[in-house]
Amino acid sequence: MLMKRFPLVLIAATALLGACTRPAEDASKADADAKAPANAAVVTVNGKKIGADVLDFFVQAVTNKPAAEATADQKSKLLDQLINMSLAAQAAEKEGLQNTADVKAKLELIRMQILAEAATQKYVKAHPVSETELKAEYDAQVASMPKEYKARHILVEKKETAESIIRELKAGGDFAKLAAAESKDSSGKNGGDLGWFSLQTMVKPFADAVAGLQKGQTTEQPVQTEFGWHVIQLEDVRSAEAPKFEDVKPQVEMFAQRKKLQAYLDELRKTANIQKTQ
Repeated sequence: MLMKRFPLVLIAATALLGACTRPAEDASKADADAKAPANAAVVTVNGKKIGADVLDFFVQAVTNKPAAEATADQKSKLLDQLINMSLAAQAAEKEGLQNTADVKAKLELIRMQILAEAATQKYVKAHPVSETELKAEYDAQVASMPKEYKARHILVEKKETAESIIRELKAGGDFAKLAAAESKDSSGKNGGDLGWFSLQTMVKPFADAVAGLQKGQTTEQPVQTEFGWHVIQLEDVRSAEAPKFEDVKPQVEMFAQRKKLQAYLDELRKTANIQKTQ
C-alpha cells in the first residue's frame, strides 16, 4: 500500500412514495404529505418536537447505513433513546447546566465541528480531484518511496571481536562463513543475510551505516547498536516496487483531496485575523 486508507463517506438518502392507482381521498392525503416539511415531528416530549430528520440522522449515525435500510425495530429502539436524551437534556436545561463553563465549551466545540464538517463536504463536492491530479499525486508518492537495501551482517558482543573480523575480511576472509561461525544473530546460519529491507525498519546507527556504504563495501569500523557490535556488508540497492495505480487509486484520491483541503484552509488562514493570547 502507498498509504493508509482514510475513507470519506458522503451519504445521501432519497425517498420516493407513489402508487399506480389510489382513491381520491388517498391522493389528497399524499399531496398534503408531500408538502409537509422534511423535519415533521415524529414525537413530542414535554412540548418539544423531535423531527424526522433528527431521527434519520441518529439512525444513520448509529447503524452506519441509510435510515431507509434500518428495520422498524431499530428505529423504534433508537427513537426511545432520543426520547430519553430529550428528557435528560430538558432536565439539564431546567438546572441551568447549559450555562456552566464546561458545557458551554463542549457545545461550542461541537458546533464548530459540525459546521467545519459541512464546509468540508461542500468544498469536496465543489472541488473533486481530477484524473490528472490523481496521476500527479501517484507519481509523487512513488518518487518518494524509500529505497530498499540488501545486506549481510555479523553481530558480536565485543568491539574487539568485530575489529578482528574486519581484519579477516580485509585479508580475504569469506563474509558468509565468518557470519556462520561468529554471529550471535539468527541470520548467522544464512551467512548473515538480512534480505531486502528499508532503512526505516532498522535502528538508526545500523541504518546510518548502511546508507553510507557503496554496493559491495563493508564497514571499516564496527557499528554499535543496542544489540551489540555489527560488521555490515552492503550487497545491493534497489527502488521499492510501486503498487499499480489502479490498485491504490482510492487511497491516492483521498490523499490528494486531503491536500486540497489543507491548501484551502491555508488560504483561509492567510486572510483571517488571528490573534493568539496564549
